[in-house]
Amino acid sequence: MVHNKKEFTGGIVLLVIFFVVLFAMFQPLFDGHNSMAYLDNLYNSISKGSAYYVDNLREETKTVAGYQVNVTMNMESETQAADSVALITAAGATASAQGKSLTVAGDYAAILNASLDDADKIYHNDGAALKAKYPVYESKDDRQATYDWNKILSGFDKELKKQEAFAQAKVAFNINAKVVETAYNYYKVVPEKIMDKIGIVIFSLAFYVFYTLWYGFAILFVFEGWGLKISGH
Repeated sequence: MVHNKKEFTGGIVLLVIFFVVLFAMFQPLFDGHNSMAYLDNLYNSISKGSAYYVDNLREETKTVAGYQVNVTMNMESETQAADSVALITAAGATASAQGKSLTVAGDYAAILNASLDDADKIYHNDGAALKAKYPVYESKDDRQATYDWNKILSGFDKELKKQEAFAQAKVAFNINAKVVETAYNYYKVVPEKIMDKIGIVIFSLAFYVFYTLWYGFAILFVFEGWGLKISGH
């Protein structure tokens, strides 16, 4: 039996409106996307826009200027090792592949800057530029060269530490973590600055809080109107 019909009815109305809005949120009303997908893409874009560290890492690369690297690293496959030779030689260094092993020698800073150049192209969604630069990747995924750079930089980090060249290894690690992996993971996402979308960001956050409270009060009114109350006795 309903204890307070007015409160119970108000709660039911709030619940009905809540689910009507929820249904609308899952309709493709935003450029063919529902609100969830639209906001997911928006926040991915804003996240990418705040994760551009190429210029910072170029400055850090200057700290290893003049260093001559000479390492042999293990790649994931023979194909990857062979393809990676093209990346290293284009940077002006020398490389050779034997099975899964890749041997690299030459100007370390030049190699690191080449990895930054290529990752920067992928960050800006220009996979075609890498395919034009490296014919060996022409028939492969747009991000394959970036993936191979990831393995090369990981190899530098590991092998240089073995040589106790810790400062040099750290630069490779930082480029990998802050630039190469970011470019790879955000490929095809268009970067946005948060201030350019501040209105929709504030609205979405405020709406989330309001919508959550809306549901909470609707449930509260339904149960209180029904006569169910929390009691300490």
